[in-house]
Amino acid sequence: MWIEPDDFTLEPGQTLSAHIFVGEEFSGAPMPWRPNQYTRSEILQQDRSVEISSRLGDRPAIHATPDQPGLTIVAFEMAPHRLTYRDWQKFVNFVEHKDFSTALADHAERGLPDTGFTELYTRHVKALVAVGDGVGSDRVLGLQTEIVALTNPYTDDLSDGVDIRVLYLGEPRANAQVEVFEKSAEGTNVFLLRTDANGQTIVPVKPAHRYLLDAVVLRDTGVEKTDEGPVWESLWAGLTFETP
Repeated sequence: MWIEPDDFTLEPGQTLSAHIFVGEEFSGAPMPWRPNQYTRSEILQQDRSVEISSRLGDRPAIHATPDQPGLTIVAFEMAPHRLTYRDWQKFVNFVEHKDFSTALADHAERGLPDTGFTELYTRHVKALVAVGDGVGSDRVLGLQTEIVALTNPYTDDLSDGVDIRVLYLGEPRANAQVEVFEKSAEGTNVFLLRTDANGQTIVPVKPAHRYLLDAVVLRDTGVEKTDEGPVWESLWAGLTFETP
C-alpha cells in the first residue's frame, strides 16, 4: 500500500488529489475512500493540519486543499488485516525476499505448521508533497514503523541522493532492508539498500522520477497455536516522493 498524488508539486490553494494504491512494484489498484479502514489519516504542513475533504467511496481517495507553502506530509496507518497461508512456499518467498533470515527456523522451532497459519499485517505510509516553494522538512510522526526523509527531495541538493532513516517504535532500525521502486515513463526499476547502525541509508535518485521506499518488520505475536490467532505480524512502512 502506498500514497501517490496525481501531482507531487502544487500551488497553495490547489487541490491535493492522491490515490491510495494496493499492489506490487509500484503498480496497483486504487482504493476508494473508506475512513474506517485507517487508524490514522492526516495531512500535515509545518505548523498545522489540513482537513481531508474526501467523501465515502471517492477515487482518488484523498482530497484536501493545503493553503500554505511548504513541504506537506500525507500519512496513513491502516487497520490490521489478516492473511492465512495455504501454501508454505508463499511464506518462504515472503521471508526470503524481505530478508528475515531466522524466520523459517523460528517458525519450525515454535512447532508451527506449514499451512493454515495466519499473519496479521498493517501498513504505515507517508507521501511528501511540495506546496509552493516546498520548503520544510519531513519529521517523525510516531507511526509504529516509519521512514523519515532527512533530505527534502524538492529543495535540497540531490546529487548525493536522499538521506532517510527507518524507525520502529520510535527507535532506529539498524541493518534493515529498504526496497526502492524508481518509476519513470519508461518503467519501474527496483533495487535494495540497507540501513547503518543509526537506521540511515542514502537513496540514489534520478531527476524527474517517482520513488516508493518500503521497509518491513516481521515479529512473533507470541501465539503458539494457530487456532488462537495470528502467529506472525508484519508492519510495512512506505514513503513516496518525486524528484524535480
